Amino acid sequence: MNLPINVRPFVRAGKALATMTLGVAMLASTTAQSFAQGVPVVRDAEIEALVRDYSRPIFKAAGLSKAGIQIVLVNDKSFNAFVAGRRMFINTGALMQAETPNEIIGVIAHEAGHLAGGHQQRLRDQLERAKTMAIIAGLLGAGAIVAGGASDNRGLAGAGIGLATGGSEVARRSLLSYQRGEEMAADRSAITYLDATGQSGRGMLATFKRFQSALSLSGARVDPYRVSHPMPQDRISNLQTLIERSPNYGKADSAALQQRHDMMRFKIAAYTQGQAAASRMIAKNPGTMAAKYGDAQVTYLYGNLRSAQSKADALVKAQPGNPYFHELRGDILMKTGRPKEAAAAYGKAIQLDPAKSGLLPVMQGQALLAIGTPDAVKQAVAQINKGLERDRENISAYRYLAQAQGMLGNVAEAELATAEGHYYSGAYRDAAVFAARAQTRLKPGSPAWLRAQDIINQGKSARK
Repeated sequence: MNLPINVRPFVRAGKALATMTLGVAMLASTTAQSFAQGVPVVRDAEIEALVRDYSRPIFKAAGLSKAGIQIVLVNDKSFNAFVAGRRMFINTGALMQAETPNEIIGVIAHEAGHLAGGHQQRLRDQLERAKTMAIIAGLLGAGAIVAGGASDNRGLAGAGIGLATGGSEVARRSLLSYQRGEEMAADRSAITYLDATGQSGRGMLATFKRFQSALSLSGARVDPYRVSHPMPQDRISNLQTLIERSPNYGKADSAALQQRHDMMRFKIAAYTQGQAAASRMIAKNPGTMAAKYGDAQVTYLYGNLRSAQSKADALVKAQPGNPYFHELRGDILMKTGRPKEAAAAYGKAIQLDPAKSGLLPVMQGQALLAIGTPDAVKQAVAQINKGLERDRENISAYRYLAQAQGMLGNVAEAELATAEGHYYSGAYRDAAVFAARAQTRLKPGSPAWLRAQDIINQGKSARK
């Protein structure tokens, strides 16, 4: 599991509803680079594959199968999810707190409702309208103040101030009302998608009840007309009858899917919540495969590596077809300074991985780099490039690729890889510097030379 590529925290606007929402994010940019700079992203082949499996039937039902929607995992403990552009962001806190797959599937269905409904563009339009309303109100108010001052009519001047501030409040409330309406529309769309895929809406109810409980425990007094989302109790009231009448209401997640979900939660706990929190979860689920997996992860991170390897070996023996157990073996072998064996373990994970993640080949590339022989380094270049073909925005992979090319004496390729890494992290100027260096050593007009030119042009645009 690769933890945040950037750890700058979110700015939180408050408690309760502010940290537990589902909806549309209005961001200035939706490029991968801007998110990498401002959002603490988590990369993990296992979790990404599971969430994609959750989303695939929902996206099909919503007509989004060919829309190129990317799901991004965010290292944040709050229960939150939102969409921006063609990306759906889901917090690790949501994955941790959701006790069943159906709860997360309900979250994905809700966000798919925003995407399919075009809510982002509509919200932008509403923002423009609200801005216009506020400007007009301000101009009218200023006009009344000027008129009052010219006639020495203090009453008229006072009314002008009220008109200016009141107009802004009307615009704000109008926008919030619109947002609440879109949230309810996304809820209803989610139920449609769940029914179309033969899944229950009970997970959605569980999520809103969690929100309601947290709001009650916080003691916060919330004006329902001053928030962008409907109150949890209102959402429950609007959906409960519809969900309970569905023929799919009593359907439960399969045992195999539940096990994958539980293993994901234990993994997140081990990596993001520390040894004590993960150990408490393990103690509550003794003997389960998820608990054994969590225990192996905790032992790897905080305990004896020899014991961790023994536990990983036992997991592989129990489920030899699970690619992520082989991945864990590779992680442990790397940490114990056995890169050759680690490379073999990662190779097995790649072979078994049904999702064809771009992360696993890069991990094998790292192990091959650690072996250090010319043949191993050449294999590392091939594997890292294989990973990048599947995942162009893996910033860390470019760093390893640059290292490998440098070890082989391929200076131009190393500098171009460094340029790519800067480019995908949003550092366009630095990217242009390295691309220009690479270009001096590359054949003019070659694909690599043209790619370097594209990066240089982007750097020029960034300076304007």
